[in-house]
Amino acid sequence: MIRTLGIIILAVAVFIGLQSVYTVSETEQALILRLGEPLDAVNEVGEPDPGLHFKPPFIMEVLTFDKRNIELDLDPEEILASDQERLIVDAFLRYRITDPLRFYQTFRDERGARVRLQQIMDDSLRGVIASIPSSEVISGQRAALMDRVQTAVEDQVRTGSFGIEVIDVRILRADLPQQIAENVFQRMRSERDQEAARIRAEGEQRAAEIRANADRQAAIIEAEARAESERIRGEGDARQNQIFAEAYSRDEEFFAFYRSMLAYQQAMGDGTPIVIPPDSEFFNYFRSETGE
Repeated sequence: MIRTLGIIILAVAVFIGLQSVYTVSETEQALILRLGEPLDAVNEVGEPDPGLHFKPPFIMEVLTFDKRNIELDLDPEEILASDQERLIVDAFLRYRITDPLRFYQTFRDERGARVRLQQIMDDSLRGVIASIPSSEVISGQRAALMDRVQTAVEDQVRTGSFGIEVIDVRILRADLPQQIAENVFQRMRSERDQEAARIRAEGEQRAAEIRANADRQAAIIEAEARAESERIRGEGDARQNQIFAEAYSRDEEFFAFYRSMLAYQQAMGDGTPIVIPPDSEFFNYFRSETGE
């Protein structure tokens, strides 16, 4: 009987002891409730205090919350851009609990926070994307878009004083629905083809202008060169005639002899037949032994 009573007392003591201690890891923060009312927070962000802690049994309850960054992945949803094009947007949010007391008073648990943050993300995405055309969302203006969405989310979280800090907002995918993507891409391709045709036409026109200018410059240069060559040739001919005249005036007989020799050289090549009367003046110098 006494032994049984001792075992019962020991079991009750162990149970009370277990109800009087709790452990908080480094990745958690705890909220102490007394009869359901928040009393204190342990191991909060900026106030590290992990390890074993004590509490009055039965009347105190311990709730733990993750101290690390928590990811909220949203389901893909359709959103209208400013040009009324529908986009399939897939995004996620990372946040951290900075005030477990305020977090508990607002959401009670992470499930309540998930529902509220999904609403905030949905409102922010729709508000930002509705102000810009779909082409900017699809074509790569993703960084600026995410900054605007994160700012909108942070403003609502700050206004609501939820006890959390928004770490990051990311858009994983923002595409057109499959049924209209081909039509939009075809329209974009047509616009690019028109732009390419315009640029090509401007290039061909510019090339024609350059080619015509080059031809005109070449004709001018060629004409100037031809005129210069004619001038030089005329000066050469004049100088040649002047030399011939000077030579003729110095010795008329030698000049006549020299001109005849040149004529013989040009007329009497190898195998060249010449038919002239014997008394022709062409061979006057052949009939004189002295060459006179």
